[in-house]
Amino acid sequence: MLHTFVAYVEDLPGVLTRVASLFRRLNININSLTVGRSERQGLSRLTLVCEASSEAGDRIRASLFKLENVVDVDDIAQAPSVTRELALIKVAVTSTNRAQIFDLVEVFRARIVDLTSESLVIEMTGVESKIEGLIEILREDEGRILEICRSGKMTMRRGQHTSSVMKAMGVSAEEPAPAIVEIPEEKVPTEIE
Repeated sequence: MLHTFVAYVEDLPGVLTRVASLFRRLNININSLTVGRSERQGLSRLTLVCEASSEAGDRIRASLFKLENVVDVDDIAQAPSVTRELALIKVAVTSTNRAQIFDLVEVFRARIVDLTSESLVIEMTGVESKIEGLIEILREDEGRILEICRSGKMTMRRGQHTSSVMKAMGVSAEEPAPAIVEIPEEKVPTEIE
């Protein structure tokens, strides 16, 4: 079973080493790991995906919470959530296949962010299966993909919020949270104008 842990950790040296050491000690492989600044001053948001049994998931969550510099941990694998991944794909191009690749990029609603006479870089944001689909098609021509760089999964819980998020929204814990409306991925704008 896949577990998605979202943890708020202090912005201090050594925190990521402690997290990785915990998983090494538990002999559990980390499938995806992303870390970045959060809405809370001095804290980073760490999203970690791993495969483990449900009992092991509870043990991992408790062990993460006990680590020094970890402020909050949530396992949101079974909760309604929005999950996205970013991929940069460098592709070899020639005058004969450039138009075909441009069409492919448009079909997948990706963007070309760099273009030279020999290569181009495609930026794609979406669910893992959509990114895998583009990569699979690009791999059909041997030697077309030069490099792939992926961010790992970024996940945010839908609807239910932690008490700190509720407070920031100006809603008390007793009041129901504002309704969340599902927007189909194809209607979500890819850029902010």
